[in-house]
Amino acid sequence: MNIAIILAGGSGVRMGAEIPKQFIEVHDKPVLIYTLEGFQAHPLIDEIGVVCLEGWHERLKSYAEQFGISKLKWIISGGDTGQESIRNGVFYLEGKCLESDIVVIHDGIRPLIEPFVLTDVIEKCQKHGNAVTSMPYNEQIFLVNENDPSTTSKYIPRETLRRVSTPQAYTFGLLDKAYHEAFEKEIGIYGSSYTNTMMVELGETLHFAAGSDKNIKLTTKDDLELFKGYLEMKHDGDVE
Repeated sequence: MNIAIILAGGSGVRMGAEIPKQFIEVHDKPVLIYTLEGFQAHPLIDEIGVVCLEGWHERLKSYAEQFGISKLKWIISGGDTGQESIRNGVFYLEGKCLESDIVVIHDGIRPLIEPFVLTDVIEKCQKHGNAVTSMPYNEQIFLVNENDPSTTSKYIPRETLRRVSTPQAYTFGLLDKAYHEAFEKEIGIYGSSYTNTMMVELGETLHFAAGSDKNIKLTTKDDLELFKGYLEMKHDGDVE
C-alpha cells in the first residue's frame, strides 16, 4: 500500500494573508485541494492523510467532499514544528501499516505535483527503501570569506549539488524507526530540519528521484502569483 502524508499545519505568516496559505482560494479552490487532487488522481496512491492546522479539520473535510477527494482517510493535528507534524503523521500510522508499505511525504503548499514525479519517487522507493525528489542546481554557489563577508575566493562546483524537495518516499518501517530514534536522541529535529536531512544525520543513504521546476512551494505572495499564472497558462492551453 502507498500512503501519502500531506503537511498542512503551517500558519503562513510570510504570505501575509488572513487565513493559512494552504487554504487561500485560487479560482474558487483552496491551494491544498489542488495538491490533494494530484494525489487523488494518481493510480499508485491508495490513501491520503493530512496533518492539518488545529481548527481547520472540519473545513478540510468539507472541501474534500466538495472536490471529490475520496482517498482522504484521516486528518490529524500538526505539532509546533514541521518535524513534529511529520512525526505525528508517521506515528498515527503505527498499527495501520506494514513495514514494507510506502509513505510519501509532501508539502500541502506544493500544488503542482506532476504525475511522473510521484511515479518515480514511489518506484525508486520500492527499489531502494527511500527516495527524494531532486533537481540539478543550475546557479553558481560561492562561499563568503570569513574575514570579509563582502568578498569570496571559493566556490562549490554545481555539478556536486542537488536541490531536494518533496515528495519524498520511505518504507514505513524505516520511517517509523527513524522518527522514534530522532526524537529520543534529539537528532535532526530542530530548525529547518526535514525528513531527508534527519535521515542523513541518522546515517541513512538517500536515493535521488526525478523532480520538476513546476514543483514550486507557495511561501510568499510572489509564489502565489506564479501559481496563478501557471493555472492561467494551463487553462489557455499553453502548458501541459
